[in-house]
Amino acid sequence: MAAEQKWRLLCGLTLMLPHGHEGQGPEHTSARIERFLQMAAQDNIQICQPSTPAQMFHLLRRQVLRPYRKPLIIFSPKSALRQKASFSPLDELCTGRFREVFGETEAIAPASVERLVLCSGKVAHDLVETRREKGTSGVAIARLEQMNPYPAEAVAAEIGKYPNLREVVWAQEEPENQGAWYFLRDRLAAALAAHQRLLYSGRPVMAAPSGGDYHRHLERQKQLVEFALGITREIDPPAL
Repeated sequence: MAAEQKWRLLCGLTLMLPHGHEGQGPEHTSARIERFLQMAAQDNIQICQPSTPAQMFHLLRRQVLRPYRKPLIIFSPKSALRQKASFSPLDELCTGRFREVFGETEAIAPASVERLVLCSGKVAHDLVETRREKGTSGVAIARLEQMNPYPAEAVAAEIGKYPNLREVVWAQEEPENQGAWYFLRDRLAAALAAHQRLLYSGRPVMAAPSGGDYHRHLERQKQLVEFALGITREIDPPAL
C-alpha cells in the first residue's frame, strides 16, 4: 500500500473480497474493512463497496481506463448475488459512470426529509425495503459506495439536498469497533451544520467480526435497520 511513496511504483492491483453479515458466523465476515481503512492515507488506495452490478461494472471500468494506477479494494457480500433489489437494468450498464455517493432512489420531496441514513453495502437494500414496508416518511437513504479516497464534496452535496435535515445516521452491519464507523465519524461530523446531529446505528462492540447465532443475527439486523430509520428509539443491550 506504500509502494508509490517508497519506490514511485504504481500498482493497479484489484482485490474483490467477499464481505457482508450473512448470519453464518465470524468466518463468513472476515474481510475487515476497518483494517484497510487504517492503511488508507494520502489517496494511496481505493476502498469501495458497490451496491449494484452497474456500480460494480463502472468501478472496474474506471480502474482500467484511468490514466494512473491505484490499488482497488472491493467488498462484495455473497447474498447480494440473489437480492432482486441489487439488480441493474441494461441501460445502467451501458451509460453513466461509477457514483461515489449513490443518492436517494425513490421520489421523496427534499423538504420533507428530516433524517438522512448513510450506509454502505447490502444493508442499503434492507433499509429501503423496511422503509417501504413500514411506510416510514421523512427519511432519505444514501449509499457511500467509495470510502477512500473519501468523497467529501459529494457527501456534503448529498446532505445539502435536504433543507430541513436534523439528523444524519451512519448505519452499518458491522460491530461499532469494526467497519467504517470510526474512519467516517469525524469526516461526517465535519459536514454537518450546528443544528444537525450525527447518530450511529449498528451492532455493539464485539471481539469477533460477528456472532454465531443466526436467529440473534436476524434480530440484531432488524433492530439496527429500524433504529436507523427512526422506527425505534433504542437498540437493545448486546447479547451474543
